[in-house]
Amino acid sequence: MFYGIDPLYWMMMIPVLLLSLFASIKVKSTFSKYSRVASASGMTGAEVATQILRRNGLTNVSVTETGGFLSDHYDPMKKVVRLSPNVFRSNSISAIGVAAHETGHAVQHAKAYSPLVLRNAMVPVANIGSSLSWIIIIAGFIFGAMGLVKAGIVLFSVVVFFQLVTLPVEFNASSRAKEMLASYGLISETELVGVRKVLSAAALTYVAAAASSVVTLVYFLIRAGLLGSRDD
Repeated sequence: MFYGIDPLYWMMMIPVLLLSLFASIKVKSTFSKYSRVASASGMTGAEVATQILRRNGLTNVSVTETGGFLSDHYDPMKKVVRLSPNVFRSNSISAIGVAAHETGHAVQHAKAYSPLVLRNAMVPVANIGSSLSWIIIIAGFIFGAMGLVKAGIVLFSVVVFFQLVTLPVEFNASSRAKEMLASYGLISETELVGVRKVLSAAALTYVAAAASSVVTLVYFLIRAGLLGSRDD
């Protein structure tokens, strides 16, 4: 028995799936709500990101527009803050919060923030683990090759660790964003309340993703007989 047809898997995953669903709804509704609230400064997300970079002396980091909804991210290889159209062009509280958060990653990169350095170093291995671990584990269960199952679990553990390391990186980027927005006078104290809500909702999606990976790892360990009994 393995995931997909194993009642144990679904019994363990239902709470996590509900958390993921709640996080998805929360981030979309909160972003939508504060997307309708314009900032007093009238600055767009792109302008706020540029201001924060300038204040931190990061003249080698650019801000560009990218496609998609909430596809915003910082590319450490090319040193580019990429903002979605709803963030790049908008002067809403949501746009400013997201732009500041992504720019916070650029500041982390410039200051060699330890969790970010570790996370970036893990990307190649985590990508391999994400692509192959499930195939190896399922093949191991199907053919009764427990050595293969254990190898897959080791690979999947790297993915789990990667997502756990992502949490402090994201939390710190949000903390930096709120601090910089306030200290640089880019938003008012009242507007900061909205930014906090937007970034807190976004952080919940990372928590849900990490929880899902941890629970799945525990499930594999149980079914491999490495934690408790396979018949529990």
